[in-house]
Amino acid sequence: MTKYPKVAVVILNWNGRFFLEKFLPSVFNSTYQNIEFVIGDNASTDDSIAYVEENYPKFSILKNAENLGFAGGYNEILKRVEADYYVLLNSDVEVSQNWIEPVIAQMEQDPMLVAVQPKIQSYHDKGYFEHAGAAGGYLDYFGFPFCRGRIFDQVEKDQGQYDDPKEVFWATGAALFIKAEVWKEAGGFDADFFAHMEEIDLCWRLKKMGYKIGYCPSSLVYHVGGGTLNTSNPHKTYLNFRNNLLMMQKNLPVAAGIWIIFLRFWFDLAALLKFLIDGKPKDAWAVSRAHQYFFKNFIKTAKKRMKYQGKENKTGQYKNSIVWDYYMNKIHKFSELKDKNFHP
Repeated sequence: MTKYPKVAVVILNWNGRFFLEKFLPSVFNSTYQNIEFVIGDNASTDDSIAYVEENYPKFSILKNAENLGFAGGYNEILKRVEADYYVLLNSDVEVSQNWIEPVIAQMEQDPMLVAVQPKIQSYHDKGYFEHAGAAGGYLDYFGFPFCRGRIFDQVEKDQGQYDDPKEVFWATGAALFIKAEVWKEAGGFDADFFAHMEEIDLCWRLKKMGYKIGYCPSSLVYHVGGGTLNTSNPHKTYLNFRNNLLMMQKNLPVAAGIWIIFLRFWFDLAALLKFLIDGKPKDAWAVSRAHQYFFKNFIKTAKKRMKYQGKENKTGQYKNSIVWDYYMNKIHKFSELKDKNFHP
C-alpha cells in the first residue's frame, strides 16, 4: 500500500464569499488521497464562513480574532494545522485535476526541495501566465522580483516553453506548497510584512538555510490576481516598496546591502517621479511613506537578520539589473535572458 504524506490545503479568507463560492468546488474535487481542507478566517464580517459551514461541512474552519493580513494570518492559522505539507492557496484560485499529486511526488524525491509552486495561468485569460508567480520566481541584483513567463507587466503566452521542472529563487504565495517542518524551522512569514513579498522573504531565508525552491509544470492552477487587493492601489504600492526594502535589509550581506539599498533609493525616486508625471500623487506618496517606514524601523528590521551564514543557495538570483535589461535592452521575455547571468 502506497503511503501518502498528509497534505493540508489552507485557504486564508477575509470577506471572500464571492471567491469561495466560485472556486471551492474545484478545490473540494481534489483527488489526492490524504488531504485536509482548512479555511483560515481573518475576522471576516460577511457571511463567507456561514456559507462554508452550510455547503462544505468537511472543511475545517479556524478563526483569527482580528485581520492579521496575509502573513500574520497564515502564521496564526498554521500553528493549529497538523500535516506533512501545507498548501497555502489563495481564495481566488481555481485548481485543475491532479494538481497536488505531481508537486508532492517532486518534493518527495528531494529532501532539500522544501517549497514548490505549480504553473500559474491567468483565470481571465487562460493560456497566458499570471503575474503572481507564472512559472517560478527570480530576483535581480537590486532586489526586483520577476518570473519565468512574466517580467514586470509583460506576461507571456504559455506555449510550453517553461514546461521543465526547475529550481527557482522564490515560489508564489498564491499556491505555495511547503514542508510543514521547514515552515516551522524558518518561523513562517514575517508578520510585519502584512501582505506582499512575504513569500519572497520566506524563500530567501530558506535559500540562506541551504534549501531548494522549485517549480512544477505538471501542476496547473488559474489565478484571478488582484482579487484581494486591487492592482491599482496606493496601499499595494506602499506595501510593495516597503517590503522590498525590508526584505533586502534582512537578507543581503551587510556591506552589499548598504550599497544595493542605496542604489535602490534612486530607482525608487525615479518611480516616485513617474507616478507624479502620470498623475498618481497618492502612489508617489506611498513610495515616500515606504521609505519613512524603512528608516523608522531600521533597528527593528536589523534584529531579524538570520544568523545562517556560509551555505546560502543562490540558484535563481540574477546577477544583472532586470530594470536595465527590460527598459534599455528591450528584453521582455524570460527566455531572452542569458543563462550566464544567473547564479547556478
